Amino acid sequence: MALNIESMEILLLVAAVVAMVVRRLRLPYTVALVLTGAALALGPAHFHVALTRQLIFTAFLPPLIFEAALQIEWPSLRREFALLAVLVTAGVAASAAVVAAGLHGLADWPWTSAIVFGVLISATDPVSVIATFKDTGVRGRLRLLVEAESLLNDGTAAVLFAVALAAIAGGAVSAASIGFGFLTTVLGGVLCGGLVAGGLLLLAGQTDDHLVEITLTVVSAYASFLLAEHFHLSGVLATMTAGILMGNVGSVASFTDRGREAVESFWEYVAFAANSLVFLLIGMSLTRENFAAAWLPILIAIPLILAGRALAVYGCCAAFTRSINSVSLRHQHVLFWGGLRGALALALVLSLPDGIPNPSVLKTVTFAVVAFSVIVQGLTITPLLRRIGDLPVPKST
Repeated sequence: MALNIESMEILLLVAAVVAMVVRRLRLPYTVALVLTGAALALGPAHFHVALTRQLIFTAFLPPLIFEAALQIEWPSLRREFALLAVLVTAGVAASAAVVAAGLHGLADWPWTSAIVFGVLISATDPVSVIATFKDTGVRGRLRLLVEAESLLNDGTAAVLFAVALAAIAGGAVSAASIGFGFLTTVLGGVLCGGLVAGGLLLLAGQTDDHLVEITLTVVSAYASFLLAEHFHLSGVLATMTAGILMGNVGSVASFTDRGREAVESFWEYVAFAANSLVFLLIGMSLTRENFAAAWLPILIAIPLILAGRALAVYGCCAAFTRSINSVSLRHQHVLFWGGLRGALALALVLSLPDGIPNPSVLKTVTFAVVAFSVIVQGLTITPLLRRIGDLPVPKST
C-alpha cells in the first residue's frame, strides 16, 4: 500500500493514541511507534505501507532536519565546530573501516559488500537521534553535540557511499578525488541552503503576515533539500543550513513576533507528524524481513557497529582532552550509546544499484541493526541519562 491520504489519516490517528498511552506509561515514543507499526502489519487487517527511499528523502527528512536546525543557536554550533568536524570525518571513516574489516574477516563477506555496508551504517541517523533526544528532554551542550553530529555526518556518509559505489563500478578512486568529492558535497549543500534561505528571508522581510512567513519556511525546507539533491550534493546539509539561517537571522531581522511564534508552533507539529509516520513505517517494514536467514551476519554486525562507534567517539574526543572543546567522559558515553541508526541507513540500502553481492542480506542486516538501535538503544538511553545525571526532573502532573 502506498502512503496516501487515507493511510496517512489512519497512521496519524494511531500515532495520537500511542502518544497518549506512552505519556502515561513513560515509555520512549519512538520505540512504541516501531512496535505498534509491527503490530499493525502482523495484525488481522495486515495494514502495511511501503517505506521507500523516495518517501524518506522527499517527504520526511526535509521537515525533520529543518525543525531541528531551527532550534540550533549559531554561536553554540560555531564553538563546537572543531570537535564536530573531527567526529563527522575521521569518526565516520574509522567506524566504517572497523565494520567493513570485521564483516570481511568474521562473516566472510566480499570486500564490496562489507565496505558498502560499513559506509551506509556508520553515520548516525538524524531522524532517530533527534526524536530520541526530544523524548528525553535533554538540553544544552550534550543535545547540541549529539544532534549536530547526526546532521553534519550526512556529508561524509554521502561521499564515502558514492566513492564505494564508484570503486565497485570500476571508477578511478584516489585521495584527491575523495577530498574533492567531500568538499563539493558539503560546501555545495551549504551553498544551496544559504541561497534558498537567504532569498526567502529577504522576501519574508516584506510582509507581516504570519501565514506567509510559515509558508516561506516550508518552501525553504523542501526547496533547499531538493535543489541540493538535484545536483548530487548534501540535501541534509542544505536543509540544515536553511534552518539555521531561518532560526537565527529570520527570528531577529525578518519575522514578526507573531510570525516567529507561529513558525515554531507549526514546525513542532510537523516534526511530530513526520516522526510518527517514519517510525510506524519502520515497524511495518521490519515484519517483512527474514532475520532468521541472516542471523549470523546480524550477530556479527551489531557488536562491530558498536565497536566502530566507540572508536569514533572516544578516539576523537581524546584528541580534544586539553582543549576548550573537551568532552566529559559521561557525555562521551551518551555520544557513544546515543549514536542511533534509522531511516537514513534504510534509505541508502534501499537505493543500492545492481551489481552489489548479496543485496538481500545487506538489506536484512541493515533492518536488523536499525531495529536494535531504535528499540534496545532507544529503551536504554533514558536510564543512561538518568544515571549520569543529565535527565531533567519530570514535571509533576
